[in-house]
Amino acid sequence: FFLHLAADCNAVLKALQPIFQEQGMTETVHNWEDHGYLVTYVKKNGSFANLRIHPHGLVLVDLQSYSDDMKGREEVDQLLNKVEERMKELFHGNIKRVKRLPAILRGGVIDRYWPTADGRLVEYDIDEVVYDEDSPFQNIKILHSKQFGNILILSGDVNLAESDLAYTQAIMGSGKEDYTGKEVLILGGGDGGILYEIVKLKPKMVTMVASNIDQMVIDGCKKHMRKTCGDVLDNLKGECYQVLIEDCIPVLKRYAKEGRMFDYVINDLTAVPISTSPEEDSTWEFLRLILDLSMKVLKQDGKYFTQGNCINLTDALTLYEEQLSRLYCPVEFSKETVCVPSYMELWVFYTIWKKQTGI
Repeated sequence: FFLHLAADCNAVLKALQPIFQEQGMTETVHNWEDHGYLVTYVKKNGSFANLRIHPHGLVLVDLQSYSDDMKGREEVDQLLNKVEERMKELFHGNIKRVKRLPAILRGGVIDRYWPTADGRLVEYDIDEVVYDEDSPFQNIKILHSKQFGNILILSGDVNLAESDLAYTQAIMGSGKEDYTGKEVLILGGGDGGILYEIVKLKPKMVTMVASNIDQMVIDGCKKHMRKTCGDVLDNLKGECYQVLIEDCIPVLKRYAKEGRMFDYVINDLTAVPISTSPEEDSTWEFLRLILDLSMKVLKQDGKYFTQGNCINLTDALTLYEEQLSRLYCPVEFSKETVCVPSYMELWVFYTIWKKQTGI
């Protein structure tokens, strides 16, 4: 409750006390002269409530219950309804805002809470754990969402859902490119989505180097993410594609030494780091190395596609764009912002190409 005026802390406490006492809850009051009250109410079954009354006009009620059944939820709602009714009686029209947040289920069998790239907590409508395994490299989860389909989550990071064709299309150039008869290199992309969509466009050859995406990711996706990958992961070789389960850096170095060139390089390895703190330095170095090596195997008129990060992370995106001026060859770039459904945020994608120099 956010009030229009300062709160009489003692009056609020006296008004709400009977509601909690009716529940058979034991009360403990902490009083600070200039900082209001903190009151705790504990029930015999372990449920408890915190009532925080701030003198400037903010009243907070946090209720935690150990009962997750329908009866328990109804009891919680009834108690909160009584608190709200009593506050409105006490303050009449002097309540500026009332905000009741949905309950957070802690320790549930299914984890429905995952952070966005810019640090907001999202509750997904997850109703089933489809796949949950630890590989030597990472934890791999595939969870089912009622609206997004199966979602691939790697070490706590939401990667891709079956609903996210917009992501795949954006990192391929948003339908503006002609892949017919072209040589394409995909870095990462272990969910198979990019490979599946490009193969439909009749390229000459697609090489996918599933670098930091291990075999267990591919195994999980080909079984549980078929709306995304179709059948392209059933075999590591097809008529116009091959999948290499290797570190992409030695592969890129080998291709550069051999003089092998590609019309398109699509980097789906990792998002742009969100900071330049010491623990992120290695990630920036990795990105710069991948960029340099990719430019060495990209044809003069070729294009390099990659994801950036959430549009709100402007500092991180600016730092990435600064990296582009530090490559061995001059490049130009454009960017596009796309709404990726399961991310619940706008995502930035980059197109990079070698700067054409006149004679």
